[in-house]
Amino acid sequence: GMLSPKCAWPPLVCGLPTLATRMVNYQKSAMHVAQFLQQHPKVETVFYPGLKSFPQYELAYRQMRDYHGNFAPGSMLYFVVKDPGDTGKPAERFINWAAKNAYTLTLAVSLGQIKTLIEAPYSMTHSAMPAKEKQSLGLTPGGIRLSIGLEDRHDIITDLDAALEQV
Repeated sequence: GMLSPKCAWPPLVCGLPTLATRMVNYQKSAMHVAQFLQQHPKVETVFYPGLKSFPQYELAYRQMRDYHGNFAPGSMLYFVVKDPGDTGKPAERFINWAAKNAYTLTLAVSLGQIKTLIEAPYSMTHSAMPAKEKQSLGLTPGGIRLSIGLEDRHDIITDLDAALEQV
């Protein structure tokens, strides 16, 4: 498939010139969000290449660079909501609250662009896969994926905190 010229024009003319500036903002916000989630008592673990706790942090630090050579860990993160029974219910409550009430979080399986998107891969994008295969890939019923957008990081964190209160 290929985009028609009419569809390709807006991202090329409006999106590409601002990409570097947007990426700086995305990554700053993603780091703040990851640090908030990492210290939250209802979050089991956070996977974000910018955190030193990330299993492949050293590799990410060497490879994920912007055009100036600075570390650029991106704006995607994955975290696991604590779920003692491994039922997926806490993550489901989290996602349902966020979809209905959050100001900055949009429930969608895309990678975003300027909006912060949230999804539960185990029950959404990977729902057709057998449970054992999902778990072998590191997906658990309590996992949530965030694609950080341009909203103010304080607003994103406020929404995440409120959603975690529902767990």
